[in-house]
Amino acid sequence: MNGERLRLMRVGPLDLAPLDSLAARLARRLRLSCDVLEETIDASFAHEPRRGQYHSTALLDVLARTHGERGRLLAVTEHDLFVPILTFVYGEAQLGGPCAIVSMHRLREEFYGLPAREDVLQDRLEKEAVHELGHTFGLRHCMDWRCVMASNHAIDRVDLKSAGFCAACRKLIA
Repeated sequence: MNGERLRLMRVGPLDLAPLDSLAARLARRLRLSCDVLEETIDASFAHEPRRGQYHSTALLDVLARTHGERGRLLAVTEHDLFVPILTFVYGEAQLGGPCAIVSMHRLREEFYGLPAREDVLQDRLEKEAVHELGHTFGLRHCMDWRCVMASNHAIDRVDLKSAGFCAACRKLIA
């Protein structure tokens, strides 16, 4: 990953501050250069009114077509994401491809009726960003529940895992 460049982009309305913080965390964790793009993507085409959510695969397809040729891209959104076979997803990525997306929607304490905690949000966002970026590096889900590549379908599982790759996953992307 050394020498590689990662671009972060907003999907829908989102303040730049969380992306700036995430870019700094990802640069340290993954040892790559991170830039935050000024541009945003309108996600309205991916909205599913019956679900009140946004189809993450449709968003990924557009990101890949419009930005994938420029290298690795992580999109961040406030929108609640889904894929048809699941109730929700925290994010999605192209396995071995250039693009990934993560949602802050269900990473916020407020979603669970708790007071806002910026530190918790930033930790969860980093973990989910590293997880989805791991998929872009070709990693699949890991059986080690502490590894960032462990599959998770509940926020308590996100909180339990680390933000780093286990030794086996590190070896696969080295």
